[in-house]
Amino acid sequence: MQRSGSGWFETLLNNHRNISSNGEIFGQKNRRQNLSSIINTLDRVYSLDLITRSSKNGCSTAIGFKWMLNQGLMEHRKEILHYFTKRGVSVIFFLRRNMLRRLVSILANSFDKHAKLLNGMHVSHVHSPKEALTLSKFKPTINVSSLESDLDEMESIAIKALDYFNSTRHIIVYYEDLVKNPYKLIQVEDFLELPRMELSSRQVKIHNGPLSEHIKNWEDVKKSLTGTPYERYLRVDY
Repeated sequence: MQRSGSGWFETLLNNHRNISSNGEIFGQKNRRQNLSSIINTLDRVYSLDLITRSSKNGCSTAIGFKWMLNQGLMEHRKEILHYFTKRGVSVIFFLRRNMLRRLVSILANSFDKHAKLLNGMHVSHVHSPKEALTLSKFKPTINVSSLESDLDEMESIAIKALDYFNSTRHIIVYYEDLVKNPYKLIQVEDFLELPRMELSSRQVKIHNGPLSEHIKNWEDVKKSLTGTPYERYLRVDY
């Protein structure tokens, strides 16, 4: 899902000399306007005919891309599952445990599209602590009247995706687990049957520290979620 840390995760993967990930290829609507265009795009990837700025010219053992759940994947799940199975595609589910943090990131990123806090430019990812501090100064106000249902919908989408594609060769990686334990990257390398390398990324996390520092109406949010299944999101998770 968008704003789940997947951009950071992909830069870590692309830091491996034998991985070539082509980025968010289905961000372009013409590539997902129907099933035929989706299959054609997939064929181009796995026939090594798709060249993007993220791909590399080195000796690639693993070729792939990043696919958001709202980019045609769920709507055509049966046909795509068949394709994955036929072509032997390995799937990495990259998910976020704390959907409240994801919501904060979504709202902050949406605000910056108009405010353009960094020298009049909108950026979704930053590469210095100074840039991260500038963007983190904006504290969104969260709509508590729909908060529980919004979080429920986010979790539901992730659960459905895991259920739909459970029969694929896959691994599940959670953003929070990777932040706390870099060993998770070794598990991904082993899953992709790659030589182990120390991987790094230039991206810098924007919202550090407890959520109470990044939500303007924190007390309202805290009151709204206390006693619900999402109360766990209020606690420090890493």
